Amino acid sequence: MSVKILALDTATENCSVALISGDQVFARSEVAPRDHTKKILPMVDEVLKEAGLTLAEVDALAFGRGPGSFTGVRIGIGIAQGLAFGAELPMIGISTLAAMAEGSFRKHGHTEVACAIDARMSEVYWGRFSRQENGTWAEVDAECVIPPSELVQQIEKDQSVWHLAGTGWGAYQETLSELSLDLGSSESDVLYPEAIDIAYLAQFEWVNGNTVDAEHASPVYLRDKVTWKKLPGRE
Repeated sequence: MSVKILALDTATENCSVALISGDQVFARSEVAPRDHTKKILPMVDEVLKEAGLTLAEVDALAFGRGPGSFTGVRIGIGIAQGLAFGAELPMIGISTLAAMAEGSFRKHGHTEVACAIDARMSEVYWGRFSRQENGTWAEVDAECVIPPSELVQQIEKDQSVWHLAGTGWGAYQETLSELSLDLGSSESDVLYPEAIDIAYLAQFEWVNGNTVDAEHASPVYLRDKVTWKKLPGRE
């Protein structure tokens, strides 16, 4: 793919920016829970300068649409919209949970990933993803926000070995260790979504024409979607 996509994410404690241009990748990332607004725009400037591009030369602007911190998600989408409006760029929203699944594949080659972000309030943002042959990810469990104890009661063991991603596993380790799933390990080094993975997944959305104008870009919070759901055909 020769598309040029700039991606940014501030939905969690991590702040990251990445630019994919052909087969080149330029990225910045830093865990900075209270400094997203200070760091994100300088990161954008750095990757554009490193790539030798202006914002107007980018094809699309991708962003972590959530789930994640309410404030973090709003910061990310607000800055992304501002950049997109100014440069008249289409936008692509990418699930932060799916981005962590992609990060697990990028780092370790994992193709079955169970993602859990600590949602505070004794809940996790949850989703399971299975990598397809074309590089996209299929949802095995629909994204939701749910107490870990309810997740343990509802999920049944399957034939896959699931690898972990996200801060939820550490925050609720004792409860989530009771899941009946076959887990590949007890911990993960993929704790946060990264813009590099958001940019990668956004390439597929671009090819399929799944972009929106800046004024129609929207976040996903999941607080109004509290029920875990096994997707059809995944029994």
